[in-house]
Amino acid sequence: MTPLVIRRAWPLLSALALFGAGCATSYDVRVDSIAKPKATAAQSYKIKSKDPRRGEENLRYNEAKELVKTALSGKGLYEAPNEETADMIVELDFGIDSPRSKIEQVSVPVYAQVGGGVRYDTISVVDAKGNPSTRTVAVYDPPRSELVGYDERLGQVTVYEKYLRLSARENKAASEGRPPSELWSVDVSAEDESKDLRRYLPVMASASIDYIGKDSKNQQVVKVREDSPGVDFVKRGMPETTKIAVSSTVGPKS
Repeated sequence: MTPLVIRRAWPLLSALALFGAGCATSYDVRVDSIAKPKATAAQSYKIKSKDPRRGEENLRYNEAKELVKTALSGKGLYEAPNEETADMIVELDFGIDSPRSKIEQVSVPVYAQVGGGVRYDTISVVDAKGNPSTRTVAVYDPPRSELVGYDERLGQVTVYEKYLRLSARENKAASEGRPPSELWSVDVSAEDESKDLRRYLPVMASASIDYIGKDSKNQQVVKVREDSPGVDFVKRGMPETTKIAVSSTVGPKS
């Protein structure tokens, strides 16, 4: 039975995300997921790296792993105390694909020179004998650049695809040469000019939550705000009290 202590009010978080305020950055994130019927029956998991080059000592892998563990908790899933007692193995893969160029419409700022010219000021002067008088002098004001609008035009940009992929399979030994069945998978990606994978990992992890154990039918595009409750949820992680409660209530698989 899934410990009730780790169940999160994710539907409430999803609703609150619609009411974010301010001017935080938002991202268009692509999500594609598949799932077998009753895939959510498997509740406990252990996470493994899809890339054998990333071990437990890899700092970026461990950071991504913690984000994913919190995302999984948002669906009521919990980490088993060891691999033997886990219902499923969740393979984690993430990274940045090779850069590619594409032609797209870009906004180019248009500036105009405003101001400047000559004006005449009257100033007070004193001659060598101490007699005051006034004199008119020319003052030259330099022009300044002012943004007057944007010009839309086609341009070549270099983009990078950041991705986060989760794949859950039954925690069973291979049978008759066949690997364990895949239960569900979620493929999340974002493509733009940024190479900052670390900034995108919590955004992509939060976007995965609603699609874990769900078949999206086709690729979905969701808009995620950087300051949304969902992103904050995965950044904060599971409280230590929750982790202790989970480990103390989980028993071996039947």
